[in-house]
This record gives sequence, C-alpha cells and structure tokens, in this order.
Amino acid sequence: MLDATMTQQLKTYLANLREPVELVASLGDDDKSAQTRELLEEIAALHDLVNASFDGTDSRKPSFVIRRGSDAEKWVRFAGLPMGHEFTSLVLALLWAGGHPPKVDADLLEQVRGLEDDFNFEMYFSLSCHNCPDVVQALTLMALENPRITATLIEGGTFQDEVDSRDIMAVPATFLNGEPFYNGKMELAEILAKIDTGSEAKAAEKLAAKDPFEVLVVGGGPAGAATAIYTARKGFRTGVAAERFGGQLHDTLGIENLPGTPYTEGPKLAGELKRHVGDYDIDLMDLAQAVKLVPAREKGGLHTVELGNGASLKARSLILATGARWRNMGVPGEAEYRNKGVAYCPHCDGPLFKGKRIAVIGGGNSGVEAAIDLAKTVGHVTLIEFDTKLRADEVLQAKLRSLPNVEIVTNGQTTEITGANGKVNGLRVKDRASGDERTIELEGVFVQIGLVPNTEWLEDSGLTLTTHGEIATDEEGRTNLHGVFAAGDVTDVPYKQIVVAMGEGSKAGLSAFDYLIRNEPAQEVAQAA
Repeated sequence: MLDATMTQQLKTYLANLREPVELVASLGDDDKSAQTRELLEEIAALHDLVNASFDGTDSRKPSFVIRRGSDAEKWVRFAGLPMGHEFTSLVLALLWAGGHPPKVDADLLEQVRGLEDDFNFEMYFSLSCHNCPDVVQALTLMALENPRITATLIEGGTFQDEVDSRDIMAVPATFLNGEPFYNGKMELAEILAKIDTGSEAKAAEKLAAKDPFEVLVVGGGPAGAATAIYTARKGFRTGVAAERFGGQLHDTLGIENLPGTPYTEGPKLAGELKRHVGDYDIDLMDLAQAVKLVPAREKGGLHTVELGNGASLKARSLILATGARWRNMGVPGEAEYRNKGVAYCPHCDGPLFKGKRIAVIGGGNSGVEAAIDLAKTVGHVTLIEFDTKLRADEVLQAKLRSLPNVEIVTNGQTTEITGANGKVNGLRVKDRASGDERTIELEGVFVQIGLVPNTEWLEDSGLTLTTHGEIATDEEGRTNLHGVFAAGDVTDVPYKQIVVAMGEGSKAGLSAFDYLIRNEPAQEVAQAA
C-alpha cells in the first residue's frame, strides 16, 4: 500500500512515538479489507510500539481503531482507507495516540479536555476533498484527548450506501450523536465554539482586553498575510483578525501560476502562510468576524473594528483584506438545495456524483476547468454559460469540447433549480435568444460564476465602495479614510489572483508604514498643544 517514499516518511514520523499504539481492525472478505490489512501490517512493521490486530467486531468493514495503549478509552476510528489527502491525518492520529504533543494552542487543548458531555461524532470525507483533513484532524485530536468524545471518520466512496441513506451530497459532512451537525470545513476552534456553551463570551472577553495595535489587518488570505509580514518586519505591533485564516485558499486545489512554485495546493499554501506569519510577533486572531468599522475621528486617531462576538479591536492603521466569496446565482431552489445537490467545490464534492448527471454553471476558466475535472468522474456534464460564447482560455475550451460526455449550452439563463425529496433533480434553462425553456434532468449543480467582495460590513463606515461593492483604492492601496488601506480581492484592483493579492498586500503594508512614521498619534498631538 505504501510506496518507498511514503514508507520512509512514515518511519521517520513514528520515531517520535512515546508510548504504545494499538491498531484494531474490523475486516470483511472484500478487496478494500485486504488493502486495509496490508496497510496496517506495513505500519506495525515500522515501529516496535505499534501493534496491529484484526479481531475487531465493528459493523463497518473495513474499519480500524487507533487507540492509546495506555488508555484504551481514547480512540478514533477510520472507516475505509485514509489515503490521498487523508494520509497526513492518519500520520497525525498515530503520533497523537502515541503521545507526541499536538501543535495546537494550549487553551484549545484545555478546552477539549474540559468538555463534560458525551459527543459521538461521525464524519464523511472523500479522498479528493482538500477541505476534509482539517475536520478529520480536529475530531481525531478531540477523541484522543477526551474519553467522552468519539470520532468515526468515514470514507464515503467505500460506504456509498450510508452516503445515500443519509442524503449526503457534499463533504465534509459531520454528524453529532446521530444528527446532522455541520456541512463544510471546520477547524478545532470552530467545533468547540459550537459545542462548548460560553466559549464565545470567553473569546470576546479575551479579545476586548487587547491593547490598541499600530497595524490591524482584517482578513487572513494571501493579501492579509503579506501585509502582516511586512508591517511586523518594520517593527510595528501588528494584529490579524481573520474570520478564517487562509481565506479562499482553502477552496482552491491546484495552483500552478505562483512564480517560483511550479505546483502547490490551496490548503497547503494557507498552512505555509500561517507558519510564516507565526515566525513574527504577530497577534493572529482567528474566527474573528468583523461586523462594523468605526473610523477614527481625526488623523492619527484610533480606528475601531467591532466583531461578531461583541468584542472590539482598536488600531492606529487598518488594512482591510477581507477577500471575496463564491457568487450565488440567486435563482429559486439554489439556497434550498445547497449541499443537497447544489455545490461550489468540484474537487471536494465531485466524487459524490460518480456516474450521475450534473451541470456546471459558468463558462469562464473556473467553470470550464470544473467541467473538465468532473467529466472524469460523473456520467454527463452540461456546461451552461450566460454569454453567447465561452470566456475560458482557448486551450481549456479545446479540451472541454474533446470530451464525449459534455454538452455545452451558451446564451443560456438558469431560471430555477428543481428537486424532490430534499434532493436536486433538475434545472430549468432559458435560451436568451429565442426565449424557449427546457428542463434538464440531473442530480447535481456546480456553481462557478465568479466572486462577491466581502464588504457588507463596511457599507455605513464612510468608506468609498465601487458600484460592484469593492473597496476603492489608489495606486498605494489607500482608501478615502486616513490610515485605512485595503488589498486583495476585496478591492477594485483588477485580476483576482493569489500573486496579485500578495503584491497588493505588501504594498498596503508599506503604505501603512509610511502613514505611521509621518503621523503622530492623535492623543500625543493634543498633549503637545
């Protein structure tokens, strides 16, 4: 199961084990059970502290438990093979079960250990889902730190009957005590915020106690990370308040146009940015959603950013880098069937539509790339473009047209997504030239029609926004408000690209530096007078 490179990597990691780890498998007579046995035997052979047995009695076959040899009540179960994007999750589970300390905030670990209720998590993932590992790893850590928490992590492709019976049409899909808990990416802090009553108030109290920053970056995507690194290197007290550090990178798979990096993946790049930010004295505040901006009354004064949990942060200068999000079509049925056939991440959810008929909405690069990718897995793809022609690069169009299971519809307006029994069963498309409408029977709709800037919270701030809702900036990243700068996809800068966002973030950081050295704090000016 493991090639030479993976075997050597795993052997190196397992050298960090401090106590015994037990692997207990429940197997059937199928091929995947045989593969599971082979995998566990290979792992056990790499270290004396790892023991594998095959006498498990769990109803899910193949599955296996990873538990601490010193405390059998702390365990996590993988159902199916955790390979692909989940191989790292498997490695971490082995290390944590073997006593290797997790690189997690100490306060979060204590919060996990202090939970007193019983929590039985079941979570479904796909091997191609780049958002799933964060959920898998968070639940794994919780189960291995608190005996009142169990986590069963299920590879949906192996247990398709369960996926169908539970109407799972998007991953990651998490259930708690048998009931739906959350659909989508979640990190440890987010899970704790949902299950630990009072955690939000504690977080707000902690944030509100912080002294004013010289630079406060709102947003943690490529632009926000670049800004924070630049201002911290200038010696300014810098904070980053991010609703989700990494931003859209978590929803991006292959990245092949970042100069100097021939190929990487969004979640990996987000992790590298987080580590880079961590190399500096930067106060990173994750899960901090900005809801209101109160600008300083005078030049050199303190701006206030109010957060969704009730806390407020103050700073002499602000860099707004809140990014953008997927644009919705706004047609009947879209919201109703979200995660029930309506999806926005083809890499995550594509495997759940194996052999089925789906549609991709959007004929730009994102839409055409999604259609090409999905055509390898699904039965048939109908790509629908509102314009009279596709807008993607010619090389992508040529590839798309060469695929036998793809239909291209141009000048088509999606008017409704239909469904029955809680699932998508079709959509209605109007020919914009003739006005004729047709119904396309299908099971999934992937929406790829561009981005919307995250600026709703700024509408009453006095900040100038464009007609598209983007923050208007000048060539130095300055806004119309003194000491307030902006960068990345949230601004009116053309070309929403990672490398552009990083450059604009760096520029905004340098502009903030220039502003701070040229303007004394307002209270010092008042005292001098």
